[in-house]
Amino acid sequence: MTLKHIEAFRVVVQTGSMTEASRQLHTSQPQVSRLVSQLEAIIGFALFERSGTRLAPSLEGKRFFQEVEKAFAGLQGLESAASNIRTFGGDRLAVAAMARIAGGVLSQAVVRFKREHTETLVTIHSGAAATVDTWVSSGLCDLGLAILYGDDPPGMCVETLLGMDCVALLPREHRLARARQVRASDLDGEAFISFPLGSGPRERIDQVLAAAGVKTRTVLESDLGASVCSLVAAGLGVSVINPLAALDEQRNLDFEVRPFKPAITVRLALLLAPDAPHSRLVSAFKEVVRGVIESELDHIRPYRS
Repeated sequence: MTLKHIEAFRVVVQTGSMTEASRQLHTSQPQVSRLVSQLEAIIGFALFERSGTRLAPSLEGKRFFQEVEKAFAGLQGLESAASNIRTFGGDRLAVAAMARIAGGVLSQAVVRFKREHTETLVTIHSGAAATVDTWVSSGLCDLGLAILYGDDPPGMCVETLLGMDCVALLPREHRLARARQVRASDLDGEAFISFPLGSGPRERIDQVLAAAGVKTRTVLESDLGASVCSLVAAGLGVSVINPLAALDEQRNLDFEVRPFKPAITVRLALLLAPDAPHSRLVSAFKEVVRGVIESELDHIRPYRS
């Protein structure tokens, strides 16, 4: 798979035409058609549904196009990054975080940090937990912030900032909505909104439910805490999630949050590459993050472990 394959596919989707795509790419229509056919052979599924001369992306093609757009967004960002590096004379700090943290704790920390380090260029990268690990371990980012549901990521220096116990999420009219706390045994047979198989949250929650002999009915899966909360608020099931996500979403959604037993403790942690050089800026930023946690996360105090 080459960039030419991907570029041909992308322009065909954008224009809806092999002919127009060939004009924009300054090549022939047969060459564009050949590149798209080669790409389909490489990836093993059809990218377009063909009806005469009309082309429309298949379901798989639409999903693939979404990933292509993410990749091109990253490539387009290189020019901006190069400009920043070329013209900025001060220090630079790159921080990675899971989406929930990037929009909350991390953003608040950056605001405070910039007050004292006005000439420092701070770059925020947001991604899934595994992606944050990769960005930090590869050196793309100086440090990361993540919620850990299990052991420390291998080959990573971890500094725990906050321990929290997961909570149960309930639709407002659920039979357990008036309970003071929810136990694993209470969820037997319940419609359950879970995280995807193989994820840290899913493994921890499944282990606790299995140990209690509980069998829930997984009706929906999502890797975004905000989505899980929305689905619970819509009455589609119950769930178990970290309190940081639950209490933030509860400000805008109508659902109940209750302590969950047995406790599933998770950690808000700083991630650093073990061979990363000591940095004054990294140390200063870590202290700012700790200050934000103490002053801005008081609403989760009842669920701190």
